[in-house]
Amino acid sequence: MKDNWRFLEVWVDSMQSPPYILLVLIDKARGCYVFDPAEKYRLVKAFPDYEEAQLWLLEDEYEPIEGRLSSEESA
Repeated sequence: MKDNWRFLEVWVDSMQSPPYILLVLIDKARGCYVFDPAEKYRLVKAFPDYEEAQLWLLEDEYEPIEGRLSSEESA
């Protein structure tokens, strides 16, 4: 996965105190992975595409932080 990702987003549950964040990583094959940085970046869930991950996060009341980091920007 080191060089196989397209972009990364940060999602936040602002209803918790302190707010809880998850990282969403989309790979070049359009697979989508949700990681929990509070648990040593444990894989929380894998999805076949971004849309399914987005629905799952929205159901749990997570919101995306504006902006995303693309693999081209970090190179």
